[in-house]
Parts: sequence; structure tokens; C-alpha cells
Amino acid sequence: MDSNSIVNSGEGWGEVWPAPAKINLMLRIVGRRDDGYHLLQTVFQLVDLCDGLIFRSLDEDCVKLANPLPAVAAEDDLTVRAAKLLKQETGCGKGVSIEMQKKLPMGGGLGGGSSDAATTLVVLNHLWELGLSQQKLLELGLQLGADVPFFIFGKSAWAEGVGEELVEIDVPEKWVLVVKPDDHVNTGLIFNNKNLTRNSKPITIADFLAGSCSNDCLSVVRELYQSVDDALCELSNYAEPRLTGTGACVFALFDSYEEAFSVYSRFRSDWQVYLAKGVSKSPLLQKLSSKAVL
Repeated sequence: MDSNSIVNSGEGWGEVWPAPAKINLMLRIVGRRDDGYHLLQTVFQLVDLCDGLIFRSLDEDCVKLANPLPAVAAEDDLTVRAAKLLKQETGCGKGVSIEMQKKLPMGGGLGGGSSDAATTLVVLNHLWELGLSQQKLLELGLQLGADVPFFIFGKSAWAEGVGEELVEIDVPEKWVLVVKPDDHVNTGLIFNNKNLTRNSKPITIADFLAGSCSNDCLSVVRELYQSVDDALCELSNYAEPRLTGTGACVFALFDSYEEAFSVYSRFRSDWQVYLAKGVSKSPLLQKLSSKAVL
């Protein structure tokens, strides 16, 4: 057996592990820290649209990508960074090959890269039998990105701080139509824009549940990205359109599959359009639970 040989023994090796998308049901910017990071209030909900990650054990102490993403250097890939961070934190000398089945659009505000990183941390903690607590994984995840802890948390959540202070919240599991416009929104450009609202009055969970669901990034994104504005206008013909995070993806919620599919089938075909279901618990946590490890 050569140094790159794959070893697939053990529970979960070689299986497809889900990395679900998220939508922001509300996003308010309520301040700014001294280090420049914005203080947020947001509501995250998971949807059952997922990337798939397959982990294969290597008998060499390394982290490899089986299929690197176009235009993303391997060392910058969040799954690689997550695996290396886990090894660094624990001293684990094991190796892994990571294969990604990429379904979530990049740069869309659905959290695909962050979710991939979270799945890598959670699953390798299980496969390598490292025994790190969820709290420790949340701390590691924050080093990789502000959205990563939410995907480790794995439940619909009210979030504050930079997005890492998480409280479980009960929101309806509605059908979600997601539209990906042509543009790739630069999040840094949005948060540095002089016209961005940065001093919204904080609200409560009760305020959100009563219908306060604005997104403070919306006006700036619409001004800078014509295709996002076009998608919001098009979607408004069928339902109330919303922006997830800083976009580019926009979405609408529906009470039934029939309503959502009707709009999905009539929507413009020159954009990427996805039909998904909001879920209260991550498919990743459900898969782990089925293996009796949580």
C-alpha cells in the first residue's frame, strides 16, 4: 500500500455528509467593534439544500482535496483549513482526503463555504474520535468565519455579536424558493460602503416573531448590483422577496409545496433557481444522531 492509499474502515468513512445552506430571515446592523467587525442581529434558518462531503482516511499525515474548486487554491479552501485547524488543535497525526459534491452556489449568501467547514470539523471530530465538545468546535469554527459556528450549532437560531452568539429559535419550516442572480456580491464591499446603515435600533426575538424582518444590507446591495435588483423585482411578482445575508441570493417563503413549485416552474430560466424546505434541525446533526454519537 503506497503513502496515498485510502483506508475506508470505520463508521462514516466514504459516506456522503451533508453541509446545508442557510437563509437569513432578518439582518440588522446595530453597531461596530473597535476591530472593524460589525455587530449584528440576525435569524438563521437552515434549508435542506446541501453540499455533500465525502471523507476518506489516508495512511499519510496530510489533508488533500480530491476535487479542488475552480479558482480556489487548496490551502485557501475552508474544508482544508478546517481539517488542518482540527489537527493543529488536537495533535492528530491522521490523514484525510476530502471530496466535495458542490451544489450550493458560491458567493450567494447561502453560507456554503462556512457550512462545508462546519461539516468538516464536526465529521472529522467524529471519524478521528477526537472527543471535542460542541462548545470547543464552535470556538474553532469562529476562527474560520463568523457563520461557521451556526452550522455547528445546527438549529434555527437568533444570532448576535458578529453572528456567533446563538440562541435556538422556533421558526416555521416553510418552503423556500431561492434565486441566484448573475452577480457575485463582495461582502467586504457592502460592509465598507458609506451608505450602509450601521446603527439600527436593536430588536427582540418577540419583535422578529411579530414581523420585523428587514435586512439592513438590502438598499446598498440593490444599488451596487443590478442583477440582484432585477431578481428582487422579478420575485416580487409572485411573493415577498428577501435578500439572504449580503446576497447575491434572494428568496421567498411559501406555506405549501404546491405554491412554491408553481412559482418555481414559472420563474425566469436564465438564473439559477432552487426549491428547498426550511428545516429546524441540521441534516448533519440528524445523520450524526443516527450514528448515536450525539
